[in-house]
Amino acid sequence: MAAPTNQAAPQTGAHAVIADAVDPARRPDVLLRVRRAEGHEVSAWWMVGAFVGVSAAVISLLSWVPGGS
Repeated sequence: MAAPTNQAAPQTGAHAVIADAVDPARRPDVLLRVRRAEGHEVSAWWMVGAFVGVSAAVISLLSWVPGGS
């Protein structure tokens, strides 16, 4: 049986796959993920603040280790 020739370009399976694709980062079964609106990003300053906070906590905890100067 011949394929229909009334289309300008042949239809491939890739078009259907791309149309039905789901972003794996937005899957509902991923735990501990905050759902945000499309295009919303976390400010880089939160990551800078987290780095400074964790660094300060590690330094303060290491000050309790004996034998340091």
